[in-house]
Amino acid sequence: MNVLNFINAFFSDSGHWQGYDGIPTRVAEHIQYTLTALAIAAAIGLPVGLLTGHTGRGGNTLALIATAGRALPSFGLMVLMFILLGLGMAPVMIPLVVLAVPPILVTTYEAMRSVDPAPVDAARGMGMAETGVLFRVELPVALPLILSGLRSAAIQIVSTATIAAYVSFGGLGRYIIDGLYQRNYEKVVGGATLVAALALTTLALFWALGRLAVSAGVRRRS
Repeated sequence: MNVLNFINAFFSDSGHWQGYDGIPTRVAEHIQYTLTALAIAAAIGLPVGLLTGHTGRGGNTLALIATAGRALPSFGLMVLMFILLGLGMAPVMIPLVVLAVPPILVTTYEAMRSVDPAPVDAARGMGMAETGVLFRVELPVALPLILSGLRSAAIQIVSTATIAAYVSFGGLGRYIIDGLYQRNYEKVVGGATLVAALALTTLALFWALGRLAVSAGVRRRS
């Protein structure tokens, strides 16, 4: 039985579309984990990246933090958090946030530093406050790169949130973990297909967000 047959068998089974283990429920759980982790990571990474990028200070520290964050194995960190904190959402969220902060942090910093200094200096010469320079001059130009960092973080979270199933939570990882345990390869392939589809959907949503949020002039220059 090839992969396409597994996919067809999984999605054509009406039992997979209803109940607590149905596809709508598992997709909703996976999206919830992703949005929660992304929101926390953005709340940490964006302000720090904007501030350090605006001032030009702390670049080496950010690089060190990013390297350390990327070096940590998400699954190992989750197991450690589970041992320390017990059953709950925190052991799942911590590794996902640690995974997502570095791309947001570093990309935001680099986006701010890549802004042409001429309009920034002109804004300051006109007496604009530093907050105005940050949000009215630098941020609109840096937004495409900032969104690319958020997009990268979101894709990584979508792909990695399957680890929640290892500590008895839901999401699309439930199909992969349960399928492997039961030797039900329809579930494994179906779960992996749904994760891939959700990742592609995330890419499409960020593309649409970029079209809406970034001005046409900035898009032409980027």
